[in-house]
Amino acid sequence: MADLSLLQEDLQEDADGFGVDDYSSESDVIIIPSALDFVSQDEMLTPLGRLDKYAASENIFNRQMVARSLLDTLREVCDDERDCIAVLERISRLADDSEPTVRAELMEQVPHIALFCQENRPSIPYAFSKFLLPIVVRYLADQNNQVRKTSQAALLALLEQELIERFDVETKVCPVLIELTAPDSNDDVKTEAVAIMCKMAPMVGKDITERLILPRFCEMCCDCRMFHVRKVCAANFGDICSVVGQQATEEMLLPRFFQLCSDNVWGVRKACAECFMAVSCATCQEIRRTKLSALFINLISDPSRWVRQAAFQSLGPFISTFANPSSSGQYFKEESKSSEEMSVENKNRTRDQEAPEDVQVRPEDTPSDLSVSNSSVILENTMEDHAAEASGKPLGEISVPLDSSLLCTLSSESHQEAASNENDKKPGNYKSMLRPEVGTTSQDSALLDQELYNSFHFWRTPLPEIDLDIELEQNSGGKPSPEGPEEESEGPVPSSPNITMATRKELEEMIENLEPHIDDPDVKAQVEVLSAALRASSLDAHEETISIEKRSDLQDELDINELPNCKINQEDSVPLISDAVEDVVPQALLDQYLSMTDPSRAQTVDTEIAKHCAYSLPGVALTLGRQNWHCLRETYETLASDMQWKVRRTLAFSIHELAVILGDQLTAADLVPIFNGFLKDLDEVRIGVLKHLHDFLKLLHIDKRREYLYQLQEFLVTDNSRNWRFRAELAEQLILLLELYSPRDVYDYLRPIALNLCADKVSSVRWISYKLVSEMVKKLHAATPPTFGVDLINELVENFGRCPKWSGRQAFVFVCQTVIEDDCLPMDQFAVHLMPHLLTLANDRVPNVRVLLAKTLRQTLLEKDYFLASASCHQEAVEQTIMALQMDRDSDVKYFASIHPASTKISEDAMSTASSTY
Repeated sequence: MADLSLLQEDLQEDADGFGVDDYSSESDVIIIPSALDFVSQDEMLTPLGRLDKYAASENIFNRQMVARSLLDTLREVCDDERDCIAVLERISRLADDSEPTVRAELMEQVPHIALFCQENRPSIPYAFSKFLLPIVVRYLADQNNQVRKTSQAALLALLEQELIERFDVETKVCPVLIELTAPDSNDDVKTEAVAIMCKMAPMVGKDITERLILPRFCEMCCDCRMFHVRKVCAANFGDICSVVGQQATEEMLLPRFFQLCSDNVWGVRKACAECFMAVSCATCQEIRRTKLSALFINLISDPSRWVRQAAFQSLGPFISTFANPSSSGQYFKEESKSSEEMSVENKNRTRDQEAPEDVQVRPEDTPSDLSVSNSSVILENTMEDHAAEASGKPLGEISVPLDSSLLCTLSSESHQEAASNENDKKPGNYKSMLRPEVGTTSQDSALLDQELYNSFHFWRTPLPEIDLDIELEQNSGGKPSPEGPEEESEGPVPSSPNITMATRKELEEMIENLEPHIDDPDVKAQVEVLSAALRASSLDAHEETISIEKRSDLQDELDINELPNCKINQEDSVPLISDAVEDVVPQALLDQYLSMTDPSRAQTVDTEIAKHCAYSLPGVALTLGRQNWHCLRETYETLASDMQWKVRRTLAFSIHELAVILGDQLTAADLVPIFNGFLKDLDEVRIGVLKHLHDFLKLLHIDKRREYLYQLQEFLVTDNSRNWRFRAELAEQLILLLELYSPRDVYDYLRPIALNLCADKVSSVRWISYKLVSEMVKKLHAATPPTFGVDLINELVENFGRCPKWSGRQAFVFVCQTVIEDDCLPMDQFAVHLMPHLLTLANDRVPNVRVLLAKTLRQTLLEKDYFLASASCHQEAVEQTIMALQMDRDSDVKYFASIHPASTKISEDAMSTASSTY
């Protein structure tokens, strides 16, 4: 508050003897008061006194400064509870100020003051609830627009920081908002209040939203007088649905949503189209398919171009909400095993065997409401990978004992043949869902389990058995099943709760891989699409159970109803994606999506419609599954050759994720040619494949992967030589690629690129390259024999350690420092191969090289146990070099050779050296 004394004083003070016209009657000397006079007067006042003095000022600027300094005043008096309460009371009086700018300034300070009150609750309990919150909610209806806006922002900030008690939300905040949205309320205030209610719903949770906000929200959706209110409701509809959940959405919100989608104002319909994906995520699959699909088709055909544009932008995300992990072609693969080791175990080997006791099931991988029978559920990452090897080696299995109160799935593998061969209907191709009666005891359940495995599987003879190995061989072109004609089947592995959880994990990993590049708008859009698929899958996992395909001839052949203590659930059926695409996604939606590449759409709907199609394509592909990739192949190829580089860039950033979805065979056939085209595209497109180069190449077969070794050198050439970030990304990717190639390939192809990057003109590129070279030394030296490692070290010494340019010699020190820090070489090997050449740089004529050498020796090398545990000739050589550097003629060299290692940070010192010398 001391600075308030320097502000403009009230005019009234001129009449109190402080005016510049005052003078002595005896000497006629003019007396001009000093600013120090005012300072001394304020210093004599208490914090509360200063607050009262300027809060009562008629000068608006003074009262604004009072509002800004309230937090400082509270901090001054925080030790005295009575003074704190007094300050809060004065805040209440200041809230009645007639000047809007003062009230707005006060409201901007309220969140900070509230946080202070929260941190000092023992001194000022209930301060926020009693003094500050009433001001916030009262300002929501203030006549001044600026005051209302600041109060709305303050309320949301307080809710976000959880500074408002739940009781206060229910009794003080919500009632005011409900009152402000009454029919007779001011139009602007009503619109703003509805927006606040929608934004605060995710913060206050489902219970309060459903009890207090939802009824009024539904009323506002039908506000016939103001379309602005309906537009706000439509824009926030998805958020409300996400909060209240599926039941409330389907019972209360969906009827309102249908009305809003048919509103006579195009802005309302456009807002509905924009939030359609979020609404779909909050509904069940049946409503999504039967009701929302038809509603969305109406929006796509809307008379307004703006509505159609928003609908087409949301089409891909909406389709992605139909994703079902159990039928999307994504399967779990054990991380501990390589792809060469993965195989499918013969179902007959485990059918009559008990699950081994040492097999463990992670709780997070098994939903609490589902159980799988003792016959093991085998989860494979891909249906097409290594099908020819799927004959002998066992796969890690997950077994869960059957509980009499839970569902069990029988003959699930045989359902695959039915999914792929529609006309080849056999009794063994169906799976049945059985539920033991509630009254069955645990002993009876155990007997029933044994009976199910021994009898029910073979209730009549002969019963054809479909072996999963044979089915996989069909997919890869192997011998056909003896029960049916030779047809390729790419049907999904049976629906399983474990598959669902594993696929959700795959989705989460895909999203996690994209998040580091979330700043890119294309990547952000892809993350939104994949997140929608994940949310929809999570919802479906709760509503769907493992079920059977309803077939009339099954009842004709099998009198299942006669089975004791069992009943059949035939309501929900697993969609047969291989039979018809519309079993996964309504055909009308898919047709509209495929039409997004039509050139006429760019003229009649949106010039960037192809880009929207491109960034939602991974989500659509995941939804359809790899077995329906043929529906998207032509569209993808069209997008890959689009004239707009932004469209190709979008595909380039997501091609590695699409490869995960499609599997290695489809990737090699359809994605690799497009990937090769992107490698020769503009830098804006090439950066997309470069950022995920490792992610894509690791999915290819080793022979196909080696073909790209010849093309890596091309990444050093860019359209703009100043595009150093491109080269930095290349260095980052090369570090990851080291694990994919043999030591010889690393030495022959990656080594020249790495050494080239170490001499780059930009220090950021060189820094990453030092890490690359050190990792390369580690890999090559660990190889047997370590010939390539020794050759690389010799090349480093020759090209950098003895480089005529001082920057090259400094680079050699940096590489040595990185090798030491990351333990890329055993210290005894480092002492033999690198240290002698490193120590010779103590006589380098450039001080910058000697400075870095001093840092490396003192702060890095001498910290290793090899040089601390026992004396050796190597340790003696290091100490002699350090002593020589301590007597160096350069003061910086002396300093870094003398200081204790713990007194500085290595990375900061090295970076400072780099920045000062490059």
